[in-house]
Amino acid sequence: MENVGLEYSPDKAGTDQRREKWITHYNSSQKILLVGEGDFSFSACLAKAFGSASNMVATSLDSEATLLWKYYWTSTAHLRELKELQCLILHEVDVKDMREHETLKNIKFDRIIFNFPHAGHDRFYKEKDRELIMRHKELLEAFFKSASKMLSEEGQVHVAHRNDFPYRRWNLEKLAKKAGLVLVEMVEFIQAAYPGYQ
Repeated sequence: MENVGLEYSPDKAGTDQRREKWITHYNSSQKILLVGEGDFSFSACLAKAFGSASNMVATSLDSEATLLWKYYWTSTAHLRELKELQCLILHEVDVKDMREHETLKNIKFDRIIFNFPHAGHDRFYKEKDRELIMRHKELLEAFFKSASKMLSEEGQVHVAHRNDFPYRRWNLEKLAKKAGLVLVEMVEFIQAAYPGYQ
């Protein structure tokens, strides 16, 4: 299995070349939205690399109480770090309609990051079952549609995803294209490049 990072931009997209603090594809001058954060370890990794998170908004679908119940041992430290580094943290943000969120609706982002999206497990279906694949595709289609309206002029949507069976059946490129996004680059996602990310 190879995990890949997929970068999508509007057809006219370009790249920001300003010299700032960098970690892989991200820098401290970009306005970054992180969605679907589990224990907030990815956003904490970026914040530590930048030395500040004032350019970041990190979100989760879970309420804060649910998040702390699910990931207490890891999320508590990450949330504390993010707050200390001035990250805006939002809970109960659904990626399907995030562009309507009261806090997010008037902000344009240079990077919107969704790592390993998943519509949730179901005890009746396996990952290869059509029904669950359709749920994943519906989630990603709605995400791309919402995210495409939240990008700055040269903004990009980054999705980390598995490209083996059955995950490639999600057809991310086709779903992104429906939202007016085009694939700019596909790169290997190397977890070790993001210290502390779980």
